[in-house]
Amino acid sequence: MNWQEALGMAARTLVAHRLRSLLTVLGMVIGNAAVIVMVGVGQAAQRYTQDQFASLGTHVLFVVPGREDARRRGIEPPATLTWEDAQAIAQQVPAVRWVAAQISDSVVATYASRTTRTNVTGTEPDFFRVQSLDLAQGRLFTELDLQRHSRVVVLGSDLAAKLFGARPPLGQRIRLRHVSFEVIGVLAPKGAFLGTNRDDAAYIPLTTMANQLTGRRSPYGLTVGFIAASAWDEAKVSAAQFQITNLLRRRHKITEEDDFYIRTQKEAVAIAGNVTGVLTIVLAATAAISLLVGGIGIMNIMLVAVTERTQEIGLRKAIGATERDIGQQFLLEAVLLATAGGVLGTAVGAAGVVGLALVTPLATQVSWQAVVLAVGVSGTIGLVFGVAPAQRAAQLDPIVALRSV
Repeated sequence: MNWQEALGMAARTLVAHRLRSLLTVLGMVIGNAAVIVMVGVGQAAQRYTQDQFASLGTHVLFVVPGREDARRRGIEPPATLTWEDAQAIAQQVPAVRWVAAQISDSVVATYASRTTRTNVTGTEPDFFRVQSLDLAQGRLFTELDLQRHSRVVVLGSDLAAKLFGARPPLGQRIRLRHVSFEVIGVLAPKGAFLGTNRDDAAYIPLTTMANQLTGRRSPYGLTVGFIAASAWDEAKVSAAQFQITNLLRRRHKITEEDDFYIRTQKEAVAIAGNVTGVLTIVLAATAAISLLVGGIGIMNIMLVAVTERTQEIGLRKAIGATERDIGQQFLLEAVLLATAGGVLGTAVGAAGVVGLALVTPLATQVSWQAVVLAVGVSGTIGLVFGVAPAQRAAQLDPIVALRSV
């Protein structure tokens, strides 16, 4: 019996037992759909994270106080960076275009009877250029505001909506930790990133923050949380990192280990890509377990079919069917079940990916690699888990099989 005849017979047998075939296929459908959806979600999360980092510019550097290994262990870094360090970087590092020191704290913001807790960042005017934040209304604070310690504030779009609703916020006064500030500007929506909602935040001059809200001063100057710097272009990032490192080592009189470290936005993009890539693999591997379960289900139902069709096997062998013919048919039935599950699962998974793209901010897409992998693995599982039932059917003694008639 050739392959075409065996395939046709296998298909007719599966159609004759529709309900059982459908229930057997269901495990493969769920497994394939889960793999395609998980891979789609993982890849979309990877693209979203990289796009968010890229929106800040790949030529941004962050100077962070303390040692990197200590920070990873949760050790509070010493106050080693100052505003004076940031000013020195701006004046003495030719590869850097903009520099902005920052101090951040969580405070209660109040307007009339409305109160909310928000993040307040004390910084410099160039901060908005470094972070690629656009103005929607009003103006940003200036160097003059910085020198005068002006009580002015620029609000994120979400915070402005929370405090003022539909009322125009410009010119109004809000209280941050019981200190009155005039609202001079509102930023365009930027969105949340890495757990921080940049729209639900307030931005004030660095000097005002230090003198009237946090009081973060030391014998070495005005201490800051970190310094953000923007190189002239991506090609100058390495030069900027080298120049900043040398400058701060001289200023801090460092002879051994640095009391700061520098992270570039490009490094952050690469790290984020690696993390989300591993996450995608883990999600796909977890979903693929259900494919294994589906394969076990196929083997189980095929073993049951061998027992049920003992008489048929005996009769076919009695009229000349070989062990190869019997094994071939049962193997093809298992492969057909698994492949059908792969095709149906692909359709269900693709529909799920499209649905997620409609209801979430993730731009999910159907990955053709995931489709090929899922369908290929399904067929392979059918082949592997169909071998044992096929061998059992092929090796049945025709005389024993016919005795059951």
